[in-house]
Amino acid sequence: MDQEQINRLREKLNEIHRWPSIYMFKFILASDEEKIASLKIIFGESAEFKERLSANGKYTSVTVREMMLDADSIFERYLKAAKIEGIISL
Repeated sequence: MDQEQINRLREKLNEIHRWPSIYMFKFILASDEEKIASLKIIFGESAEFKERLSANGKYTSVTVREMMLDADSIFERYLKAAKIEGIISL
């Protein structure tokens, strides 16, 4: 994602949300406890997590709800999560 796209997304987030605001993140990753634990470490204990296994159990979808202070905090979470091998951010 280039800087122009980030700026447009930041503007959209600021139009939709009043900060602080609860934001919902969605991810799909391999059903690997270490990867899921790494994701949970990024968000910490205050975040709400919901996990759902795929039909064959190979993948887990994770929904995270967390109080965010501003749009930049959201970008920070996504950048940290992107370091987890094979993760898909929705």
